[in-house]
Amino acid sequence: MTNSKSGIYRRLVKRPMDFILSLIAIIILSPVLLIVAILVRVQLGSPVLFKQKRPGLNEKVFMMFKFRTMTDKRDKNGELLPDSARLTKFGKTLRSTSLDELPELLNILKGDMSIIGPRPLLVQYLPLYNHHQKRRHEVRPGLSGLAQVNGRNAISWEDKFNLDVEYVDNVSFISDWKIIIMTVKKVFVREGINSETAATIEPFRGSSKE
Repeated sequence: MTNSKSGIYRRLVKRPMDFILSLIAIIILSPVLLIVAILVRVQLGSPVLFKQKRPGLNEKVFMMFKFRTMTDKRDKNGELLPDSARLTKFGKTLRSTSLDELPELLNILKGDMSIIGPRPLLVQYLPLYNHHQKRRHEVRPGLSGLAQVNGRNAISWEDKFNLDVEYVDNVSFISDWKIIIMTVKKVFVREGINSETAATIEPFRGSSKE
């Protein structure tokens, strides 16, 4: 349950703020986006962008964009090798600096995502959530979120989901800017807050349905 101030912020302020900030960021970072795109093309080949369907607000599925960080290396049977074998040194650098996440600014501009919110996870996780965990989809997913600045890969899935729901229940202008500032600090110390592959975290396999 949200209070009236939180409700007003969510309805009238958060989306316009996301649009303006993402547009400014795209303009300012356009040289960086271009340089990274060229490096990805040279180092990893085409396509430059990694596209994957993710669930967003009210579980509506959208196409999320990221810079590619893995090769398409396959085994003798034509099957893709494990993530750990396809993640290159260059790809690890993109992830540790969060540069691979920059194309998500386009998702924010489009309205699929927000600057701050629960991270968009895999579509196949949707049937595995219990009622409490499903509440993470009551807001738009974010480029960063409360769980990302409070441990990310060092905490359990349950703790992450609890932090996501805590965010949903306490959305505010002040909390969003606190998370933005904390995110910037973590990116500068290269804690890899947005790495999400089996090479860094075990897949979610479900929990209590209570």
